[in-house]
Amino acid sequence: MPEGAKAITPTIQLDSYKRELAVEAEKIVHQQFPCKVVEINQLLTSSQFSYDRLPDLLSEGDLNIPKPNQLLNSTENHVDVVPKKRARMATVPADVDATTIEGTKVIGFVNGTVPCNAKIAELIDITRPLLRDAVESVNKVKMWIMFLIPRIEDGNNFGVSIQEETLAEVRTVESEAAGFLDQMSRYFISRARLVTKVAKYPHVDDYRRAIQDMDEKQFINIRLVLTEMRNHFATLHDMITKNLEKIKKPRSNNAEHMY
Repeated sequence: MPEGAKAITPTIQLDSYKRELAVEAEKIVHQQFPCKVVEINQLLTSSQFSYDRLPDLLSEGDLNIPKPNQLLNSTENHVDVVPKKRARMATVPADVDATTIEGTKVIGFVNGTVPCNAKIAELIDITRPLLRDAVESVNKVKMWIMFLIPRIEDGNNFGVSIQEETLAEVRTVESEAAGFLDQMSRYFISRARLVTKVAKYPHVDDYRRAIQDMDEKQFINIRLVLTEMRNHFATLHDMITKNLEKIKKPRSNNAEHMY
């Protein structure tokens, strides 16, 4: 270290981090939150997220999984009863090695893979980055407010109560955004379970209908998530800007002259 140079201690680095965080957090509140409100509102009013396209978002009923042929007991359509083992082998395509599927209860997807709902997945891909950014931004605002809370003292705590109320709202938004992210991920695994049910019980139409209902529910949930995040951003911006003076300086310097 050069002679006379000041050592950079962890405390100095922490103070520098707090100053940078304060600048970034205020920028998030004043600039990013309003931009996010406008961006999300434009998405909700666009044709891509409109309820009018809901029928087009639902999966096809066959899901690329054919329904089993019905056995008709008639003189014109006589079907020989095939032993269970032979029937299993008869449904296997000729180009598939039967030994690779021996012992499984699901014969296989003879028409190829079962695709996910690409239209719903596209909407999720648009929504998920917004939620990730929301968690990151709100967390910075939370830390900024926490650093502004003064030490505990008797009296003159009105400004501190405003800080705590704002902090509680910020934490709620952060928790909900993280929960929405988890909800987006769980949709695919839940839908996959229903698809395997259709493959295992292709003759049960309720499973096929359940997948369509799940796709419809997911679209509604995506709109609800976007609506909630738009409202949260607008509420946080409004609450913080209206009480910014008390949040930054919760205690008056001349409070002692009031008595």
